[in-house]
Amino acid sequence: MEYINVTNTQQRILCCNCGVAIPPNPANMCVDCIRNEIDITEGISKQLVIQFCSSCERYLQPPNHWVAADLESRELLSLCLKRMKGMNKVRLVDAGFIWTEPHSKRLKVKLTIQKEVHAGMILQQVFVVDFVVAGMMCEDCHRVEAKDMWRACVQVRQKVPHKRTFFYLEQLIIKHQQHRYTTNIKETPDGIDFFFANKTHASKFHDFVASVCPTRYKVSEEVISIDVHAHTANYKYTYSVEMVPICRDDLICLPRSLRAHLGNMGPLVLCSKIGNSVHLVDPNTLQIAEMSAASYWRSPFTTLCNIKSLTEYIVLDVEPLGPVRGKNVLCEMELARKSDFGFNDTTFFVRSHLGAILQPGDSCLGYDIANANFNSDHFEEYNRAELPDVIVVKKAYSNSRRKRRNRNWKLQHITNETAISGPVDKRKGPATHEDYEQFLRDLEEDFEFRSAINLYKSANQPALPVHGEESNMDTDFDDDAEIPEIDIDELLDDMAEMNIADVEMAGDGV
Repeated sequence: MEYINVTNTQQRILCCNCGVAIPPNPANMCVDCIRNEIDITEGISKQLVIQFCSSCERYLQPPNHWVAADLESRELLSLCLKRMKGMNKVRLVDAGFIWTEPHSKRLKVKLTIQKEVHAGMILQQVFVVDFVVAGMMCEDCHRVEAKDMWRACVQVRQKVPHKRTFFYLEQLIIKHQQHRYTTNIKETPDGIDFFFANKTHASKFHDFVASVCPTRYKVSEEVISIDVHAHTANYKYTYSVEMVPICRDDLICLPRSLRAHLGNMGPLVLCSKIGNSVHLVDPNTLQIAEMSAASYWRSPFTTLCNIKSLTEYIVLDVEPLGPVRGKNVLCEMELARKSDFGFNDTTFFVRSHLGAILQPGDSCLGYDIANANFNSDHFEEYNRAELPDVIVVKKAYSNSRRKRRNRNWKLQHITNETAISGPVDKRKGPATHEDYEQFLRDLEEDFEFRSAINLYKSANQPALPVHGEESNMDTDFDDDAEIPEIDIDELLDDMAEMNIADVEMAGDGV
């Protein structure tokens, strides 16, 4: 028996142009001839210009919107495709960048498109579009370059006799890059003015300040120009922001009406922390409470003392009482003023929340309630005999030992003309210099306080003791040998490409 192999052969025709055998199609032409006869990229721009602002590194999306995009990013590719005309007549299959030199001012986009050329016949084609990057300056950068050109201003104020709060606020602004949209920053005697090119950035900056400190604000408008025909007007906006006049370690005398809302805390409390609310601690009972900005501004009050009124004491004896709340341990201690040594034997028995920190022989700083004269109506409401003689605030360290060493860390500062702090200029007065030095010491002594900001490694290394100076150090108290220092693991490497000035904060160089 014979088997016959039958193969199915497809019917073919000849191309009407070149005569090549092809499968039948509605055009009766091969693919090469169709591509020669029909160009599906007709009507699509092959060379375009895209505007780029070199100051803020943003691209123009017509008519007047500027978009931030990295090279060869999806955002930049989407912007390029939107600039191309005629893309609505074809189907986009694929798009991508072809690598070019970053400084060539050219962008090449490779596109794959499809289009139906005859009934049921789809043609696919690949081509490249060149974009020329033309430099220009956006409107916001024009306003930055022109002096005193702004549309919104945030005036931050705090009615306190020091600037420690603004030193800390500057570091938070740098860490969260909140100053990148400012056109200018000016320092005033009781605060800072931040200028912005539009209202949106000013509003976001105000929200940031309110998130790190209890505040209240008012908004005012000033008319710049009015178009009566188009019924439009240009305004300048000013945000007047007032921060609560309370800082860390301040002594507060609570009004009787407010004590009931805070769980009947003692009349004399300390401010332990400032965030979006005021954190209070009662050193006699370890009771803690939080007071929001709304609660404070409903019944505002001032502090009795700040850290400039602290008195140094020597701890003679410490007896823990048992209650522990977080890092606070309630204790009873015997104190004596350091200035009374050799003159009298006056001692004080007080309660404190620093039972886990202070030991007999340590030095501490506290408020002398017994010998102080307070000008406060809230303080006069209470019987002075029922109030403690001393409120202990924190442990003290020798100033002489601090001056013998250099700090191995530094802070960074905003580069605007009159930055918030920068290296504190002694021409501004010794008070500002002392405030900044106290701020640096607070960072060294409190890990929780400095954990919210960035500290950077400094080229200065701690100074070694001079020969013959060792014996002089031994004459100090034992706690002087334990001056707090910041561990190297907490420090970050300095990055020169950041838009901030590197100013070394070492020892007496402030």
